[in-house]
Amino acid sequence: MLLCAGLVGVVGALATIAFRDSLAGMQWLLVGHSGSFVQIAKTLPWQTRVLLPTVGGVVAGVFLVLARRFATEAKSDYMEAIVVGDGRISVRQTMLRSLSSLCSIVSGGSIGREGAMVQLAAMCASVIGRISRFEPARLRLLVACGGAAGLASAYNAPIAGAFFVTEIVLGSIAMSSFGPILVASVVANITMREFPGYQPAYEMPAFQGIANIEVALFIGLGILAGLGAPQFLRILDFSKRRFQASRLALPLRLGVGGLLLGLVSVAVPEVWGNGYSVVNSLLHEQWMWSAVLLVLVFKLVATAVTTGSGAVGGVFTPALFMGAALGWLFGYAMQLLWPGAVSPPFAYAMVGMGAFLAAATSAPLMAILMIFEMTLSYQIMLPLMLSSVVAYFIARSIEGTSMYEIMIRRNQEEKEKLRLRQTQMRDLIRPADTVLPLSASLHEMTRIFIAYPVKYIYIVDNDNLFQGVVALQDLTSLLVDAQAEGIKTAADFLRKDFLPVITPEMSLSEGLQRFMLHQGERLPIIQSMERPVLLGAIYKTSLLDAYYRLS
Repeated sequence: MLLCAGLVGVVGALATIAFRDSLAGMQWLLVGHSGSFVQIAKTLPWQTRVLLPTVGGVVAGVFLVLARRFATEAKSDYMEAIVVGDGRISVRQTMLRSLSSLCSIVSGGSIGREGAMVQLAAMCASVIGRISRFEPARLRLLVACGGAAGLASAYNAPIAGAFFVTEIVLGSIAMSSFGPILVASVVANITMREFPGYQPAYEMPAFQGIANIEVALFIGLGILAGLGAPQFLRILDFSKRRFQASRLALPLRLGVGGLLLGLVSVAVPEVWGNGYSVVNSLLHEQWMWSAVLLVLVFKLVATAVTTGSGAVGGVFTPALFMGAALGWLFGYAMQLLWPGAVSPPFAYAMVGMGAFLAAATSAPLMAILMIFEMTLSYQIMLPLMLSSVVAYFIARSIEGTSMYEIMIRRNQEEKEKLRLRQTQMRDLIRPADTVLPLSASLHEMTRIFIAYPVKYIYIVDNDNLFQGVVALQDLTSLLVDAQAEGIKTAADFLRKDFLPVITPEMSLSEGLQRFMLHQGERLPIIQSMERPVLLGAIYKTSLLDAYYRLS
């Protein structure tokens, strides 16, 4: 498996390089040179800034329509193939969706290129596994290796790439799976370094040590990122729902998204692309706070209309941009309050990238390691860890917010399991229905047994205190005796202490133990052993269903 993971690392890096070089080649065809999308946008006339994203969106939409026609049982998303699938990824769909992503990105779309890179690397891993006839469990692990290799290649962060897959996709870190994934990430990074044109995604400046008291400010930055990241994701989700409600054909929808992006870029060309160049500029150059705020707001709008229209790409890199801009503004504000006593804004931008990413992805460990690998600075670790963890827990407390749907689903399942662990029998009470007083006649009891498919009737006194049960088998011999009908009552057939009873404060396990003593479908639940007021019935199916959802 380790050898296969190493092979996947090489192939994943080659797939990433192929996509990167395709972007550069498309830039040469469109504008005659390659490089930063922001610099390209600044050199184009405003008409071209509007027209190019619009046409690119339409073409990208056409590729997506074609991809839908090739839908198969194999998954089109690598996360689904790993978590709920058998590891098979559709090659045709992946290639067509990657071409769609290529068109959106090269025409200035405000999305990350890492989404297509990771998907292509995972697809290559799936193909290798299928050729080798891997069983589903090993195939899923190999696809996870491909995803890690793609992310490691895109960001020059092999450790973070491995933790990205284990923390977000797999949801747990076990050496049996983490080992091959880490091998794939490392081999992919080594392969990337052997090719010309290799350079880190972000050029991080040196991070100076901070004073102890300044740690509190980085905690404040974590709070801000934890509150801001869920709103960022909600804006993206709102935009997606609005575009879907328009009921436009997919090419037209992406064309409208490109048009809106083009109109925004007329005033603010920095919204083009995924934000690499702007973040590097924030880290190394002087900016006016008003300019940073302007770019932050319009970049948010550009990302919302691009992803909302249905463009294929990642929001991983835009999230890093949001964190950098938010951190820079926070650091600038702190400098105004305490001039010369706090770190420069770029330091807060670096930490803000990790904190915002941790909050958006619900993967703080991955975010911390990614920023550390980018900076290779131990001094950044203390403020980075504090900010990222604080941001993660604040964002986690806000319902249904994560960059990845799989994380939302997993968080919901964890909360449901926690709720079920705390479930008491009072939460499962249902009406007993078959309840009669001690004075109930034989005719009344017979009517209940005919109306309900039960073996026992619960008997209570005038204060609704549970007295016992009447069993169907005790009445069968008297049903043909007409004289018994007028003289016999429920008290004559009462079985006391025959059924185990349940009280409201009992846990699921205690309730299940009571059912192990009785093979029926339901048991009575009473207020307490000292005062046995009948509250209703607990059904075995409800109890087992709660256990099933807990497992």
